[in-house]
Amino acid sequence: MTEVTPVVKKRRKKVKKNVKRGQAHIQATYNNTIVTITDQNGNALGWSSAGICGFKGPKKSTPYAAGIIVRDVTAKISDSGMQEIDVFVKGVGSGREAAIRALHANGLQVLSIKDVTPIPHNGCRPPKIRRV
Repeated sequence: MTEVTPVVKKRRKKVKKNVKRGQAHIQATYNNTIVTITDQNGNALGWSSAGICGFKGPKKSTPYAAGIIVRDVTAKISDSGMQEIDVFVKGVGSGREAAIRALHANGLQVLSIKDVTPIPHNGCRPPKIRRV
């Protein structure tokens, strides 16, 4: 009889990126606020949302929740050494401005703010006219 030894795969250690400048993508809808921090190429370094931070229901889209979300995500990326950030805001929720202010308050220098909210150019085709 031959003994079969199990093959143990070694996991690679996660490489800590030292990123000085990055991007913050803030999605602020009427129902939720999501903040993602990426490097210059768009590779996500950390993200957080109101649901993860423990907010439920209509409290998820408040400015207070946006501040807590940013504090959470900056704690997650603190080891990457990020100092400067470009902000991209999408949506019309009430957490837009509060999230940007919280980024500055948590030690990140905001270099630029860009609104990337999608705007329909002529929109969808309307439904056909109802005949009674």
